[in-house]
Amino acid sequence: MNPMQTKAVPPALEANNLAVKLGGKQVLNIAELQVNKNEVLVIIGPNGSGKTTLLLSLALLIKPASGTITYQGYASSKNTATLELRRKLAVVFQEPLLLNTTVWNNITLGLRARKLPVEEIKARTEKWLARFGIADLAQRQAKTLSGGEAKRVSLARAFALQPDVLFLDEPFNGVDSPTRQALMEDFGSVLRETNVTTVMVTHDRSEALMMAHRVIVLINGNIRQMGTPPQVFSNPVDEEVANFVEAGNIMHGVVSSQSEGQALVDVGGLRLDVVSNLSAGAKVTMFLHDDDITISLPAAQTQLSSARNHYTGKISKIFPTGSQIRVTVDCGIPMVALITKRSWEELSLKIGDTVIVSFKASSIHLIPK
Repeated sequence: MNPMQTKAVPPALEANNLAVKLGGKQVLNIAELQVNKNEVLVIIGPNGSGKTTLLLSLALLIKPASGTITYQGYASSKNTATLELRRKLAVVFQEPLLLNTTVWNNITLGLRARKLPVEEIKARTEKWLARFGIADLAQRQAKTLSGGEAKRVSLARAFALQPDVLFLDEPFNGVDSPTRQALMEDFGSVLRETNVTTVMVTHDRSEALMMAHRVIVLINGNIRQMGTPPQVFSNPVDEEVANFVEAGNIMHGVVSSQSEGQALVDVGGLRLDVVSNLSAGAKVTMFLHDDDITISLPAAQTQLSSARNHYTGKISKIFPTGSQIRVTVDCGIPMVALITKRSWEELSLKIGDTVIVSFKASSIHLIPK
């Protein structure tokens, strides 16, 4: 062996051929999954897809029907010291699950169970109370806390354990939007400071985009796609994943011509200019994010951008989403664009108006059928 070579670092966590049955029905089937040291892996998927079951299995709180779970090369099984492994882990549930005692006692609970020295317990507890902005709540009874305060206590309790792997099941669910945003920002900052290996379940796209190094899409107990957030959200592997991650416009068509990596695709009578090497005649599914489409007025046609695709249509419906508006334009096929309320007002748009939708050829993600 070359003395200059270094031994590969084993994954923090690895699962192989993992199957879980609940009520006699198999609900999880994971051929292979690795969580790298110091990464944040976020599990997303529809309701009932098995997200929490996978999380609890990896955290050794649900016994699989078959398969292996390995922590840094050490396999967990009925013959190994599972309790010792569990002490290297921390789990934060959707509900904070605080005991009916003070905040201080809740945070120190796990530390006292591990029989750490009193001074170390005090130092860790004070550190994480301060880090999550709840030092003034130390002597408050847990039952008097607000939802956001209780979630901060549960996070402080988990980080005080200094786990090798942190598991979280929708930790920001059930609080109002400003509280959730502040909590996410504080939590994200702590993750960057500690580099603790993290596995998190969420149903929220923004949480995955903000937190994750990698994202798993779990559907019907199977991993359908895994990759970085841009890979998963911008390049879904199939239509079912695309629907879940809200890939935007999903279109079906046939490649009508091909020239040096630039293809024309016929979609319901429209010809779309697409970056692709697929041959003429290929049937395809295409995904186009709604925020990759721009809307302009016909009078501005001479000032159109460098986008290769421009289509005229009429606004058929709108749907406000906070500071933005989802606009459906009938161009022979419906195309949905996401624009700001300010743009909507500046263009003086209304249902029935004729507009031009534009998008780049490179904005379309194409999968052969």
